Parts: sequence; C-alpha cells; structure tokens
Amino acid sequence: MVKISRNSMVLRRIKKFRRTIDVNTQKLRGKALESLNDLFDLAQANARNENLSLKQRQIWVRTAAYIAQIINSVASGFDERQINAYLDELERLVSEARAKAKVRKNKEGSAGIKGRDQASP
Repeated sequence: MVKISRNSMVLRRIKKFRRTIDVNTQKLRGKALESLNDLFDLAQANARNENLSLKQRQIWVRTAAYIAQIINSVASGFDERQINAYLDELERLVSEARAKAKVRKNKEGSAGIKGRDQASP
C-alpha cells in the first residue's frame, strides 16, 4: 500500500483545482462574451434607430461603448490572474509546511538515535 502524505494530497488537489478553474474560467468567459456581444448588437441597433430621438440614440451609443469596455475587460482578465496568484501562494505555503515537516521529522529521528547512544554504556 502506498502511503500518501497529507501535504502531497493537498498539493495534488490544488493542481486539480487550478486545472478546473482554467477550464471553467474559459467556458464562463466565453458565455459572458457571447452575452455581451448580443447586448452590444442591441445597443448598437438602437443607436442607429432613426425612430428614436437624438438624445435617446446618444444614450445608446454610450451604452454600446460601455459594453465594449466590459467586453475588453472580460476578454483580457476575468480575475483569472488573481485566482492563480492565490493558488501560487497556497502552493508555496503548502510546500513550505512540507519542508518544515521533513526537517522536524529528521531532527526527531536523529534525537532518538542520540538518546539511544547516550543510554548505552
């Protein structure tokens, strides 16, 4: 039976979660961009509608421009970087804890050997 440390298990789950986020973020980003593009098309159509007053058409132009800014923001970021930064830090902390656990285990192991050596005449 293979013994897996809890630290290794945590690191594997973090990596699995990162892959899930990458896939899910891309799907969510795609859906958001599709919806935003539909909204942009509607706003643009209203901005060109000659049956609306000039003031109403200007509002629709501003609305379309704002939607375009949102599209640009979603296309370039979607907070994926921040999530990855959190996961990087989490992996670093787990690795640090793992390293400290190994050092402690080695010290305990060598202390047991010294204790036996001192007990023997």
